[in-house]
Amino acid sequence: MCGIVGLFLKDRTLEPALGELTAGMLATMCDRGPDSAGFAVYGDAAPGRIKLTLRGPAGTDFEDVGRRLGDAVPGGAAIEIRDTHAVVGVEAGQADAAIAWLGREAPEIDLVGRGRRMELYKEVGWPERVAERFGLAAMRGSHAIGHTRMATESAVTTDGAHPYSTGADQCLVHNGSLSNHNGVRRNLRREGIGFETENDTEVAAGYLTWRMRTGMSLGEALQAGLADLDGFYTFVVGTETGFGVLRDGIACKPAIMAETDRYVAFGSEYRALADLPGIGAARLWEPEPATVYFWER
Repeated sequence: MCGIVGLFLKDRTLEPALGELTAGMLATMCDRGPDSAGFAVYGDAAPGRIKLTLRGPAGTDFEDVGRRLGDAVPGGAAIEIRDTHAVVGVEAGQADAAIAWLGREAPEIDLVGRGRRMELYKEVGWPERVAERFGLAAMRGSHAIGHTRMATESAVTTDGAHPYSTGADQCLVHNGSLSNHNGVRRNLRREGIGFETENDTEVAAGYLTWRMRTGMSLGEALQAGLADLDGFYTFVVGTETGFGVLRDGIACKPAIMAETDRYVAFGSEYRALADLPGIGAARLWEPEPATVYFWER
């Protein structure tokens, strides 16, 4: 079943409240996906730096990893630890070297996401408690997306939780199922897109990354996906500058949107939006089938 939320702020004065608002939206979707949850927040960028969001097994000494990585790459590494995850900041030109070092020296640690602005967190557990573990309510930024998962086709694992990221500052959450994901995965691997799981949502994220590498905008990549990705689905996508929504041509999965002069919000059900400021005056609508929606600033 799963639950999806997304919030894109037009009004910069709301940015300190982004995490609190997103946490409230995610909490209302717990019963749509009680086994795991995740979210991505687009916060401030540090000039010339890249954020690497890492996930480690219980007991990982992230402080030690950060010190050793900082000694290994020019410009050092700044690390912020959040429960089983850590965000490491390195010079932009050293990101690939840092990732290669982690693969050699700390292979037990997974790279969850990378980008100038994006931080991505996900874990197994009741979604409201997952958000609390990572301190979502205190995070600030311009936009965020989140997902609560009910695993119907694979095991309940952190690797199976959304969002999925296969490109810098780009991630995707998905409600539904792709019927041709194995074939698409094989084709994308030939194009140099790597995958860590067998989840169909990671394939959708990889597809968008591949299309955007060829010069397409996110909107164009989503539009192309209508022909290439078979199944029933709703996608909510985050990029460095914006937030997009797409439903398949049948649009059988529930979805509702709200827009005011201060924000655009998405929820699998209206109750996810009910506590947003000014919701009583918002324009509410159900996204049309096979129609790309995108906002950026």
